[in-house]
Amino acid sequence: MKKLIALLLAAMMVLGMAACAKTADTADTPTDSQTDTTADVQQPADAAESTEDTADTAAEPVTIRVFSNLTDRTSGQGLIEQMLFDNYTAENPNVTIEVEALDDESYKTKFKAYASGSSMPDLVNIWCSPSFLDEVVAANVLAPLNADDYADYGFADGSLAGVTYDGQLYGLPRNTDVLGFYYNKDMFEQYGLSVPTTWDELVAVCKTLNDNGVAGIAMDGQDGWVLAHFINCMTGTILGADTYDVMLSSVKNGDYSNPAWETSVSAAAENASVLFQTGFETTDYGTAMNLFVNGQAGMFFMGSWEMSMSPDFAVGHFPMPDVDGDGQGVIGAYNGGGYAVSANSAVKDEAVKLLNYMFRPENWSRLTWENGVCMSAQDFSSYLTGNETELQTEIINDLNNASGITGMTYNDLGSSAYKTICETSTTEVLAGMISVEDYFTALSSAN
Repeated sequence: MKKLIALLLAAMMVLGMAACAKTADTADTPTDSQTDTTADVQQPADAAESTEDTADTAAEPVTIRVFSNLTDRTSGQGLIEQMLFDNYTAENPNVTIEVEALDDESYKTKFKAYASGSSMPDLVNIWCSPSFLDEVVAANVLAPLNADDYADYGFADGSLAGVTYDGQLYGLPRNTDVLGFYYNKDMFEQYGLSVPTTWDELVAVCKTLNDNGVAGIAMDGQDGWVLAHFINCMTGTILGADTYDVMLSSVKNGDYSNPAWETSVSAAAENASVLFQTGFETTDYGTAMNLFVNGQAGMFFMGSWEMSMSPDFAVGHFPMPDVDGDGQGVIGAYNGGGYAVSANSAVKDEAVKLLNYMFRPENWSRLTWENGVCMSAQDFSSYLTGNETELQTEIINDLNNASGITGMTYNDLGSSAYKTICETSTTEVLAGMISVEDYFTALSSAN
C-alpha cells in the first residue's frame, strides 16, 4: 500500500488541474437535510461528539443552503454527503441544512443562473477544471479559503492545484478518480474471455460478446464527456508520461498534429459499432449503466466513483488496454469534483465551518473508503481495513501497477465553449456523423 500512496502523491503533482466526475444518480428533485439515511453505512467513531466547530444549543439559528449534484441521497457519494450533513446538524442543533440536488447537466445550467444573480446557495459543488472554474473565479462567485486551514487534512500533494488561482484557494476537491472498465466476470467466464491487455484484444472481446447477442461496452454517448474520457485514456496508453503536457499544449494552441491523437480517435471511430451498443450516441448515463447491470452488456466504461455497484454477478475492473502495444502507457486518473463557498453567502463563516467539518480526514475520506464508495483526494491510507471488496482491491491494484496517470482530460482543459464543442464533436465522430479530419478541425477552432 505504500507504493499506492506514493503513486497517488506523485501523480497529483503532475496534475495542473482536476477534472469532472459524474455519478449515476437518477433522482432530480430537491431534498433537505432530513432525508432518511438509515442504510447500513459505517459512521465516524466520533459522529456524536462535539468538535471545535460545534456551536452550543443557545447559538443563533443558522440555515445553510447547499447546492449539490449528488441527487441520490440513499447510496454512493450522495449518502455520505447527507450523512455528514445530518451528523453536523446533530452536533450543531442551531444549524439547519437545506439541500437542493440536481443531476449534472441541470446543475450546471442552474449554477449559471445562480451565478448571474444574488441568490447563490451558501455551499456549492464545483468541478475542479478550467472549463468550469475559470469563468466562475473571474466573476468572483466563490469565496477565498485559507489554505493554511487544511495543512493537516491530508490532501495529496498537488491535489489543490485545480482549485487554486494566483496562489488563492477557492475550493476543496472530493476524490481521486480512476477511469476504466467494469466487467461481468460471470459473463467473461461463460464465453471463455480473458481480460484484454491490448486494443486488438478489447475489440475481439467485444466481437465475441456481440456474436452472443450482448453489447460489448455499455456507453453513455449522450454525455460527450464520457467518450472524451474514453479517447483520453486511449491516447494516454500511447503518450505515456507526456500525456498531460501534450494534451494541454494541443488544447491551448489548437494543434492536434501529434500522431497519438489521430491513432486514438481513428481506432475508436472505426470500431465504435463493435465496441458499443446500438444507439450509444443517444444513450444517457443511467441507461448505459442499466445495460451493464442487467446483463445486456459485458462491460461498462466509467470512473471509480461507481466502485460501490453490486449487481447480481461478480464485477471486475481493468484499465484501458494498450493501444500501440509498447506497454508504456499511463492510466486515466485525476481529481474529481469538489466543494466551494459562495462569495455572497450571508452565512459564509458557517458555510466554511461545514465545509471544514466535511473534509476532516475522519469524515469524507474515511467514510467514502470504508463504505467502498470512492477514493478521496486525501490520504486515506490509515483507513485501509484489510477487508476491502474485491472491486476496491482491483481498482487499487490497477492504479498501483500503472506507470503514471493521465491527469485531467482534454475536454476540460480549455474554456467552457471548448468543452461544449469538444464533447459534441467527440460524440459525432464516434457515431460516424463527422470525419476524423473534421473532428480535429472543430477542436482546433474551438478556443
